Amino acid sequence: MSRAVVFDFGAVLFHWQPLTLLREVVPELAPDDSMARTLAAAIFQSFTPDSDWALFDLGRLDEATLAQRIAIRIGAQVGQVRRVIDAIPAHLQPQPEMVELLHELGGAGHRLYFLSNMPVPYAAHLERVNPFLSAFQDGIYSGRVGLMKPHASIFELAEQRFVLDPPSTVFIDDHPGNVEAARSRGWGAVHFVEASGCRQALRAKGWLPA
Repeated sequence: MSRAVVFDFGAVLFHWQPLTLLREVVPELAPDDSMARTLAAAIFQSFTPDSDWALFDLGRLDEATLAQRIAIRIGAQVGQVRRVIDAIPAHLQPQPEMVELLHELGGAGHRLYFLSNMPVPYAAHLERVNPFLSAFQDGIYSGRVGLMKPHASIFELAEQRFVLDPPSTVFIDDHPGNVEAARSRGWGAVHFVEASGCRQALRAKGWLPA
């Protein structure tokens, strides 16, 4: 069986800079990085299981309900929260170095997949505006399957759906908990920090030519 590379999306293949986003979209709530950091923690709740945003990622909340719940919780106006929610799809711009790496890995003969905690409306946007996603053989969005990282169930689904051999699989993700979850199932994994380091790690593991 050929080797497989499984990509995360947000903050790996696509830019994810929540402090910049908040300062641009709701500057009245996030006039500086310190306040933006506090606001990001309140809105996204570190994407922890059962949080408002996690339920959105799982497809259990729509945008309107999410905005109402967050607004009540953080004491903001619904319209302010909705501006943040609606701005995220356009904010998720491809990282050119990682798109290049994706194509290199495909050119090296590896099968390409993705495993992303992503709500359905954002997933639809990414598919619509990023033709390079056709390089993937398949992929799983949390919002479409009702499962999310780092729970073992979504990794088990990926193994079955992608026909993965764990020792012949490498997973690239920016979240340490997700990386550890993959390793616990016998997958190889790279903790993503930036593109050059990711490339170096893959080369060291023998997934790219030296």
